[in-house]
Amino acid sequence: MNIEIITLAEVQDIKGEAGNFSVDVLKHPRYIDEDKCIACGVCAEKCPKKIIDTYNAGLSKRKSAYVEYPQAVPLKYVIDPETCIYLQKGKCGACKKKCPVDAVNFDQKPENKTINVGSVILAPGFETFSPEAFENYQYAKHPNVITSLEFERILSASGPTQGHVSRPSDHKDPKKIAWFQCVGSRDMNRCDNAYCSSVCCMYAIKEAVIAKEHVGDELDCAIFFMDMRTHGKEFERFYDSAKTKSGVRFIRSRVHTITPVTGSDDLELRFVTEDGDLKTEIFDMVVLSVGMQTPKALVDLSKKLDIDLTPGNFADTQTFSPVATSRPGIFVSGAFQGPKDIPQAVVDSSAASAAAAELLADVRNTCTKEKKIVPEVSVLGDRPKIGVIICQCGTNIAGVVDVPKVVEYASTLPYVELATDKLFACSQDAQDNMVELIKEKGLNRIVMAACTPKTHEPLFQDTLTAAGLNKYLFEMTNIRNQNSWVHKNNPEMATEKAKDLVRMAVSKVAMQEPLAEVELPVNQTAMVVGGGISGMAAAKSFAEQGYETHLVEKGSRLGGQAVNLYMTAKGEYIQEKLAEMIASVESDDRIHVHLDTQLSNVDGFVGNFESTFSSNGNETKLEHGVAVLATGATPYHPTEYGYGTDDRIITSLDLDKKLMDDDPSLKTLNGAAFIQCVGSREPERMYCSRICCTHSIENSIQLKEKNPDMNVYILYRDIRAYGEKELLYKKARQLGVIFIRYSIDNKPVVNTDSGKLTVNVLDHILNMPLELEVDMVSLATAIIPNKDEKLSNFFKVATNTDGFFIEKHAKLGPSEFSTDGVYLCGLAHYPKPIDESIAQAKAAVARAVTLLARKTIFSSGTVAQVDPVLCAACGVCMSICPYSAPKFTEEGRFAGKAEINPALCKGCGLCVASCRSGAIHLKGFDTDQILTQIFEMDEAV
Repeated sequence: MNIEIITLAEVQDIKGEAGNFSVDVLKHPRYIDEDKCIACGVCAEKCPKKIIDTYNAGLSKRKSAYVEYPQAVPLKYVIDPETCIYLQKGKCGACKKKCPVDAVNFDQKPENKTINVGSVILAPGFETFSPEAFENYQYAKHPNVITSLEFERILSASGPTQGHVSRPSDHKDPKKIAWFQCVGSRDMNRCDNAYCSSVCCMYAIKEAVIAKEHVGDELDCAIFFMDMRTHGKEFERFYDSAKTKSGVRFIRSRVHTITPVTGSDDLELRFVTEDGDLKTEIFDMVVLSVGMQTPKALVDLSKKLDIDLTPGNFADTQTFSPVATSRPGIFVSGAFQGPKDIPQAVVDSSAASAAAAELLADVRNTCTKEKKIVPEVSVLGDRPKIGVIICQCGTNIAGVVDVPKVVEYASTLPYVELATDKLFACSQDAQDNMVELIKEKGLNRIVMAACTPKTHEPLFQDTLTAAGLNKYLFEMTNIRNQNSWVHKNNPEMATEKAKDLVRMAVSKVAMQEPLAEVELPVNQTAMVVGGGISGMAAAKSFAEQGYETHLVEKGSRLGGQAVNLYMTAKGEYIQEKLAEMIASVESDDRIHVHLDTQLSNVDGFVGNFESTFSSNGNETKLEHGVAVLATGATPYHPTEYGYGTDDRIITSLDLDKKLMDDDPSLKTLNGAAFIQCVGSREPERMYCSRICCTHSIENSIQLKEKNPDMNVYILYRDIRAYGEKELLYKKARQLGVIFIRYSIDNKPVVNTDSGKLTVNVLDHILNMPLELEVDMVSLATAIIPNKDEKLSNFFKVATNTDGFFIEKHAKLGPSEFSTDGVYLCGLAHYPKPIDESIAQAKAAVARAVTLLARKTIFSSGTVAQVDPVLCAACGVCMSICPYSAPKFTEEGRFAGKAEINPALCKGCGLCVASCRSGAIHLKGFDTDQILTQIFEMDEAV
C-alpha cells in the first residue's frame, strides 16, 4: 500500500468514508527543495532575521518565524513567505546565495491536489504551552527564566552552548536551578488546561539529573511540584535514585511569583513548605516545565473534519478502540490522542497503523512496487580498493575535528584509492554521489567515518548494495559520539584521534570478505500466548489482517483480569465490552482458541517456530512465524492494613465486584476510606502500578453518586491521574471526596479492636492526627507480574528486576523483544489501563506483520561459524549462547561436532570468546581483523 505524509497546514478537507477517502491538500511552497536540502543550517545562519543566533538556537521565545522545522519534514528547513525579505521586497536572498547545495528555490508555487486513500492516520503532534502570559513568572522579561524545552537545548551537545550548562544572561555557571511543575497544565485559573500533561515530572527529573552530571554535585537542583507523577516503567526507580543518589531536592509547593533580585541576575522564590513554613531562596535560573496542548489550527481542522474532541481538545477515542476517532476510517496516534511520552506515542503509532491495515487488508500489496536489485559484483581475489568518506555532520564533527587534515591523512593509508569528505554523508544527494564514486573509481571496500553505526550503518550498507557491492565490505567508525563530542575542548586531540580511528577502520576493512545472508521462509501463522484483553486484541488484529492465529490461554476462560473490573475511566461498562470482545474472538474462523493449555516446549527461530501445547495430558505441535506474549499479571494479595481479618477491609477488585452486583449495602455506608499504594512504591516493589489512583477515584465517585451524604476519603502518597484522568480527580473533589496525603514513613493505621472500623492518619495540611470512622476500607493493591521463567527460556526473552518482560528498546521498541519474531503487550510488559493494553496489542501485531508480510527474510551475514575439524565437541558454546544457536550435528561426517544456526545467531561473539579450541569464528569480526585493528591502535600509542 502507498503512504502519503502531509503536514497539518496542508490539509484542506477530507471527504468520503472509510476505505474511500479523498484528501484535499494545498501544498504550500517551502521555497527549499526538500530533496536537495541537507539540513546544514547555512540558510538559518545567514538569514538576517536571525532565528538561530549565537546563543538562542532553538529557544522558542526568540523565534521570528523565518526558518523553522515543519512537522512531517524532519531535518528540512522551510521559509516563511510572510517574513522573508526577498519574497516581500525582492531584496536579500542571502540564503540562496550561501546554500551549498542550491536547495533554495523562490520560484515554487502553491499546488492543489487530491489524494485518494483508504484510511487516514492523524499524527499532528502538539505545541508546548507558552508561559509568556504568566507575568508573575517573568518569562517574557527575565533571560534566566526559560522553558524546559529551551533547557533541553542547553543540555544538548548540538545545542547553543554545546551541552555546557550556563545561564543565558551572563553565561555564568549556575549554582542553583529551580524547576516549576505544571506550568500550563492542571490549571484552570490562568489557562484552560485542566488536564495533566503526563510527561513533565519525568523530564524535569531527567533534566535535573543530567544538569548535575554536566556541572557536578555542587549544583543545587530543586523541583517544585504538586504530585510527582512517575507512573511509567522504571520511572519510580529513577525518581528514587534522583532523590537518594543524585541529590535532587523535591519540594512539594507551588510558587506564586518569581522576583528578580535587584542589582543581580538572580531570582528570588518565596514558597510555603509542607510544614506550613514560609521560606525564601535565591536561584540562578528557573526552568518552567511547560505542558502540551493542541494547536488552535488543529482544533479548527478537527471540527471541520467532524472529529470529536475531548474537553481538553484531544481526539476523542473509546477505551476498547483507543486509536479510532469518532469518524470511521480515521485513526489517531501520539499527543493528539492525549498527552503522552515517547514510548506510548510509539505504541500508538504502531497501533494506528495496525488499525488502518485491518481496514485495508483486502488490498494489501496491490500498490506495491518491486525494488530494482542491482547485481552484486564479485570482488573475491581482487586487490582492496578502499574509499574513505569523512562526514562533517555539519558542525557536530567539523566544528571540532580538522576534517581536511583527516582526509589528507586517509589518502596516504594502504589500499586507499579515494579519500573525501561530505557535509552530511547521510543526505540523499551524498548517497547518490557515493554510488557514482564507487562505480567510477572501481572501489570494492568503503570506510565511513561519521556518527554512530547503531543508527546509520544500515543506510550506508544500502548505498553499497545500490552500487553493486556486498554490503559487508564496509566499516564504519564513530568520530562524532566517541570523538568530537567527548573532545570538544581539545580539537587537536580530536583530530589525531579521528586519524587513528580511520586508520584502524581501513586496516580492518582491507581484510573484509563478502558475506552471504541466508533467505528464510516465514510461516504465515501467528501465536498469541495469553487470553486476556491484550491477547484477544492481538489475536483479533491478526485475524482482521488475514492471518491464521492460535490463542493459547492457560485458564478455562478468556478475559484475564478484566473479568474482575467494573467500569473504565470513560464510564464504559467493562463486562459488556468484554463479552462482545470474547464473542468476536470465539466466532472468528481465523482464530483458534486453546483453553486450559500451556506451552511445554518451543523450538525454531524467527519465521519458523515450532511450539508444543499441553492440554489435559495431550500434546499438540504448532508451526508459526511469530509469537506475541500477553501473559498478563496478577493483583497483590495484601498482608497489611488488617486485610483478611475483617470483611469490611477489601481490595479494589472486591469493591468492583460489589459494584457489578449492585450490592445494596454500598448505599447504606456512612463512610469509606481508600488507601493507595498498597504493595507498590515499596523497596521490594519500586514501581508504580499506574492504574490504582484512577481506579480508586472512579470507585469513590460511584459511592458518592449512590449516597451523596457518604464520607469518602482517599489516602494517597501522590495522585497520579495523568492525562485527562485529571478531570476525574477534579470531579471527585467537587463531589466532596476528601483527599488526605500520607508519607511512606507514616502510613495509615487501620483499627478494628473496638468493633468499629477506624483509620488513623496524619493530616498533611493541619499536621494533626485524624481518626476516620468508616464502614469500609478499600485497598488499592499492586499489580504483580507473572514471573514465568519457563516461557522466558523458551523464547530467550529477559525480565527486569521486578519481573516484567524487558522490551527491545524502552522508547523505540516498546512492543517487541530483542529476540526476532517475538513481541509483547499488556500487563506482562508493565501495569497499564485497558486502552493502553489494547493499543500495545495492536502495536505488537503491527510490528509482527512487518515480518509476516515479507513472506521471506534474510539472516544476518555477521554470524558465527564452526570449523568442525578443530571442534572438540565440549558443548561450552551451547551452554553460553543466550539464543540457543549452537547445536551438535546429528548426521554426516562431522556428527557430534557443533554447528551454528545462522537464523538464531545474533553475532554477539560469546561462543567465539568461550571456545577453548579456537574452532569458532565470527564472520566480519574474525581474530585477524580484530588484531590488525589493535596493532594499528598500538601504533597510535
